[in-house]
Amino acid sequence: MDAKVDSAELRLILDSVALGVFAVDRDWNITFFNREAERITGYGADEAVGRKCRDIFGAERCVKRCHLRQAMQSGRSVLKARFEILNRNNRRIPVEITAAVLSDADGNVVGGVESILDLTARQALEKCVRQSYRFSDIVGRDPVMRQLFDTVEVVAPTDATVLLQGETGTGKDLLARVIHNLGPRSAGPYVKVNCAAIPANLFESELFGYRRGAFTDARQDKPGLFAKAQGGTIFLDEVGDIPLESQAKLLQVLDEQAYLPLGATSPESVDVRLMAATNVDLADRVERGAFRSDLYYRLRVVELSLPPLRERRCDIPLLIEHFTEEFAARQIKHVREPGPRAMQLLLNYDYPGNVRELRHVIERGVILTTSDQIRAVDLPQSLKDFSGESVPGAAGKSGEDERERLRRELDRHNWNVTDTARALGINRTTLWRQRKKFGL
Repeated sequence: MDAKVDSAELRLILDSVALGVFAVDRDWNITFFNREAERITGYGADEAVGRKCRDIFGAERCVKRCHLRQAMQSGRSVLKARFEILNRNNRRIPVEITAAVLSDADGNVVGGVESILDLTARQALEKCVRQSYRFSDIVGRDPVMRQLFDTVEVVAPTDATVLLQGETGTGKDLLARVIHNLGPRSAGPYVKVNCAAIPANLFESELFGYRRGAFTDARQDKPGLFAKAQGGTIFLDEVGDIPLESQAKLLQVLDEQAYLPLGATSPESVDVRLMAATNVDLADRVERGAFRSDLYYRLRVVELSLPPLRERRCDIPLLIEHFTEEFAARQIKHVREPGPRAMQLLLNYDYPGNVRELRHVIERGVILTTSDQIRAVDLPQSLKDFSGESVPGAAGKSGEDERERLRRELDRHNWNVTDTARALGINRTTLWRQRKKFGL
C-alpha cells in the first residue's frame, strides 16, 4: 500500500524548506502560505490566507507582468525569474521565483503555486565584491527620507553638481555611490577623495597631478585624481577641509572643465561629474573667510541634507533588519534578528555616530552571538549604560525569565498580538514563534 501524506504532514514538510511557498486559487486568493513566506513578507499565514496575492507581495510586476498568471494561462512553468517584492515594512526584497500551475485529476486548472527564494544574502555577498549600490540599498521610510529619495530619483540621471550635507555617519558616501550608479556615468570610474586626509602642501598635486620636473622628486609624470575619474564621478568628501589656496583651482575646474597640472604649460580638459560632502556648516565658514563664497555657491547646485538617525527613529527597526541580514550573510551565520531585550536596547539608544554606529553595533552582535538571535550581552556597553540597565553575563537570561517577560508583555497589552509585537520591537511572525516556543 502506498503511503499518503496528509495536509498536516504536507504543511510540516513545506514549513521546513528554505523556500517561501504559497498557492492561490483561480481568483488569486491565497490558499497556502508557508513559514519562509511569512519570514520574507512579514505577514503571518493567518493574515495572508484568503487575501489577494498582490495585497501581500506589493510587487509592480503583479500588475504589469505576473509570472503566476503567465504560468496559469500558458500551462508552462516560469523558472527562476528575478525581481523585487515589497515586504510588510515597504522594504524591497530581491527574490527569485518559480511559478507553476495547479491542476486537478482531470487536468482542470484550479490555481497556481509559486516558490520564492530570498536573494538578500546573495546580493549582500556580491556587494562586498563589486561595491555596486542601488537606490534600494538606502533604507528609510521616514517622510524626510522619502522626500530625499524622490529628489535623488530626479537628480541622479542628470550631470548636476551635488552637495551632500549631514553629520558624520549619516550615509553621505553611500548616497553619492547610489547617485553615481543611477546616473549617466555609471559605467565610468567612481573616485572618492577624503579631502581631510590630504596634507595641504600635497593637495593640488594629488587632485591635479604633476609633470616630470615640477619639483625635486617629480621624476615622471603622475596623473591626478581628476584624471583617474575621467568619464565618471569624483566625490570630494569633507570638502570643507580643502585648503583655501586650492579652492580657486577647484572653482576653475568647475567653471571651465579644465585644469593645469603642476609643471604643465597647457591645461588639460576634464569630463567628470563632481559631488561633494561635508559635515560642517559651509555657510558659516564662508562668513568667517575660511571657504570661498563663489566655490560654495558653485558646489550647491543641488543640495541634499541627510538627517541624523535620532531624527528618523522610525527607520531604526528597518536598519537593524537590513544590517542583520547583511552581516549574517557575510559571516555565513543563521542570525535572523535581535532578541526582545537586545531590540529594546537598540531602539532606546541615541546613536551619536548615526547609521554608521548602528551598522557597527549590529556587525558586532552578529559576530559575537552564539544563537540565531543577537542577545543583549552581544551589544556594546554604551547601549546598556545609555538605558541605565545592568545586563547579565554571557549566559544571558534563562528561558524561564524570557518566558515570564513575554507573558508580562502579553498581559500588559491584553494579549493583542500587534500591540505586543510593536512593544517588543519584533514582527508578528516572530512573536508567534516565541509564543509557540514557550507554550504561550
